Amino acid sequence: MSASAHNATRPGDPPPEGAPPGGRRAVGVWSIGVAVYFVAVIFRTSLGVAGLDAADRFHVGASALSTFSILQLLVYAGMQIPVGLLVDRLGTKKVLSIGAVLFTAGQLGFAFSPSYGTALASRALLGCGDAMTFISVLRLGTRWFPARRGPLVAQLAGLVGMAGNLVSTLVLSRLLHGIGWTAAFAGSALAGAVVLVLTLLFLKDHPEGQEPEPSAHRGAAYVRRQIAASWREPGTRLGLWVHFTTQFPAMVFLLLWGLPFLVEAQGLSRATAGELLTLVVLSNMVIGLVYGQIVARHHAARLPLALGTVSATALLWAVTLAYPGDHAPMWLLLVLCAVLGACGPASMIGFDFARPANPPERQGTASGITNMGGFIASMTTLFAIGVLLDATGDDYTVAFSAVFVLQALGVSQILRLRGRAARRERERLVASRVETVHVPAA
Repeated sequence: MSASAHNATRPGDPPPEGAPPGGRRAVGVWSIGVAVYFVAVIFRTSLGVAGLDAADRFHVGASALSTFSILQLLVYAGMQIPVGLLVDRLGTKKVLSIGAVLFTAGQLGFAFSPSYGTALASRALLGCGDAMTFISVLRLGTRWFPARRGPLVAQLAGLVGMAGNLVSTLVLSRLLHGIGWTAAFAGSALAGAVVLVLTLLFLKDHPEGQEPEPSAHRGAAYVRRQIAASWREPGTRLGLWVHFTTQFPAMVFLLLWGLPFLVEAQGLSRATAGELLTLVVLSNMVIGLVYGQIVARHHAARLPLALGTVSATALLWAVTLAYPGDHAPMWLLLVLCAVLGACGPASMIGFDFARPANPPERQGTASGITNMGGFIASMTTLFAIGVLLDATGDDYTVAFSAVFVLQALGVSQILRLRGRAARRERERLVASRVETVHVPAA
C-alpha cells in the first residue's frame, strides 16, 4: 500500500500491511520523547507564574514584559518549518537532543540573567529548543503507532504537555517564592539534563525494519518541494487555521496575561489566581482525553469540535469582559477557566487535518506548518494586549477584546477551506481503497 493510502485509513479500518506495530515497546520509546516535551513546556510556561516577579526584577512595564513571551513565541513559530524539515531529514532523536540542549541552556541563562537584555536572549534560546520538541513527538507517534491511533496519541502528547504546565503553576511558582529566582530557575534546568540523557541512551526513531526510504537529494530543491507540496494540500492549510483559531486564548492566558488579569482586574489574590490557572490546565487534561477518543472514533466530529470550542471561548470571554460591576463573579471565572481548558485539545485537531493529507515523508514539514498557526496567533495577541494595556492605563476589557479579532479571522479561513479539504480527503480515501482492492496479496 502506498504512503497516501496508509494515511487515508479511517478509524475502524484494519491496519495496512507494514503499519507501525504499537504495543509496549512503542509506548516506552514514545514516552521518552514526550518526557522531553513535558520539560520543554515547564520551561516555556515558567514565565506565566513569574511575570509579576520578572517585571519587578528587570524594572519593566507591560509592553516590555510581553516582549519576553513574544520573542519566545516568535522564535518558536519561525522555527516550525525548519524544524519540520530537520525532523524529516535527521530523524527524531537528533532533533530532540538538540532541542533539549538549547532549552536547558535557555532556562539556565534565564536564572542568572543580570539584565533585561540577557534575559530576552535566554528566552529566545529557550524558544528555539522548545520549537524542536512537539513536532518531533508527533513524528515519533506516526512512526511507532498505527494511523488509527494518531488522534489519541496526539491528544495524549498534548495532555502530558499540559501536565508540564501544571508543574510550572503548582511547583515552580512555590519554589520561586520559597527559594528565590536564581535557585528556582537553575534547579529546574536539571530536568533538561535528565531528559537529554534519556534521549541519547534509549530513544529510537522507528521500529526495526521500518526505516524510511532515503531521499536522493537533500538540497534547496528538496526543501522547496517539501514545503510546497505540504502547503498545496488544503488539509495542511485547514490544520494551520484550526490551530491558529483554537489555541491562542488559553496560551495567552497561561503564558503571561492570565495572572495579571485575575489579580489586577478581578481583584483576586495570587493564590486564588494560581488555582484558577491550575483549573485551566486540569480542564485541558480531562477534555484532551475526551476529544482524543471522539476524534479517533468519529472523524466527522473534528470540525464541529473545533468550531464549538471557538464559539464557547468567545462567548465566555464576552460575558466576562462585559459583566457589570467592578469584578466578574467567581462562578463566571471558574466557567471561563474550565472552557479555556478546551483550547489546547481543540488545537490538536488541526494536526488531524494535516496528518491524512500528507505522506509519512512529509509529516514533519506538514506538522511544522500547522503548528505555526496557534503560536503566531498567541504572539500577536500577547503583543496586542501589552500595547493596549499601556495605551489604556491597564484597561483589561479593551485589551482582551483583541481575542475576538483573531478568532473572527481564523473562523473565516476555516469556513473557506473546509470544503476543499473534505473533498481531497474523500478522494484520497477512495484511491486508497481502490488500490487495496487491486493490489494482490504477497
